[in-house]
Amino acid sequence: MDITFKLWRQQPGQTPRFQDYVLAVATGDTVLDALLRIQGEQDGSIAFRKNCRNTICGSCAMRINGRSTLACKENCIQEVDRLQQHGILQTDGTRPVMTIAPLGNLQVVKDLVVDMKPFWGSLKTIDPYVSTASRQIPEREFLQTPAERAKLDQTGNCILCGACYSECNALGVNPDFVGPHALAKAYRTLADSRDDRTVERIEQYNQLSSVWGCTRCYGCNSACPMEVAPLDQISKIKSAILKRKTKDDSRAIRHRKVLVELVKSGGWIDERKFGLEVMAHSFRDLRGLMSLVPLGLRMLASRKFPLTFEASEGQKEIRNLITAVQSRSNQSQHK
Repeated sequence: MDITFKLWRQQPGQTPRFQDYVLAVATGDTVLDALLRIQGEQDGSIAFRKNCRNTICGSCAMRINGRSTLACKENCIQEVDRLQQHGILQTDGTRPVMTIAPLGNLQVVKDLVVDMKPFWGSLKTIDPYVSTASRQIPEREFLQTPAERAKLDQTGNCILCGACYSECNALGVNPDFVGPHALAKAYRTLADSRDDRTVERIEQYNQLSSVWGCTRCYGCNSACPMEVAPLDQISKIKSAILKRKTKDDSRAIRHRKVLVELVKSGGWIDERKFGLEVMAHSFRDLRGLMSLVPLGLRMLASRKFPLTFEASEGQKEIRNLITAVQSRSNQSQHK
């Protein structure tokens, strides 16, 4: 099959552009195979990263037809079939077109090569290493049961390719967000039975605006080629923090605890109480209270301010469901 590959070309300080290359691909050819052939046979100036060619190193992560993935993992013909099935296949009139671009949220160095320094820097921020403070007895072995080790399997599959980082919407609006890759590694330290800094780490992660800044868009989960599911790990960190904190500790924690309490009591959220309890901390946070005034005035002017609250018809069922979930969660915690 002949395919037109539209490759992102960019030199430092220059405006990016797409350049077309036509290549005949075989049944087993991956996108990385195609790039290597284009580089070797048509244009040796094309820059991209690669190493293992077997979904282990993560070096060849890039955006293929708008989604961040590994070039060595994606089969060319299967990718064309996927685009066709979803009705988004582009053609140049005679051949299917595949668009290859660099990872998002990172500055381009050249063509498909991006500067990974912010990626590695944010990973360093969360200190993703098992604490060695308890290793004061040289002859001691740090044994784990199969069940304890199994807790590390999913996060341990991360190859730090940057696909989740590329797809993260929170990074575009929050410069302090460390990225889903770092938070997935952060949860690994909490889940590791050999680490002796759990309490300290929970406090540290609570201070990171990233933990509470995740937009829950699921972009990282869908992009991850190793099924690490970073969003799931971020949620587990939040759960660990919420179990140790009260509503008085921070607005982010108050937001989640008040939401559950209001839904539990009324079946859905009483918007009047939600704003006052979360932002104003029940009138103890005057700055937060004042921040609600402009919104409140706009709601009153547009007649959208709720003057009364009616509990939902399924209030009892909702309360019972939340109570059951909380009870099961507490039981799991003490096992």
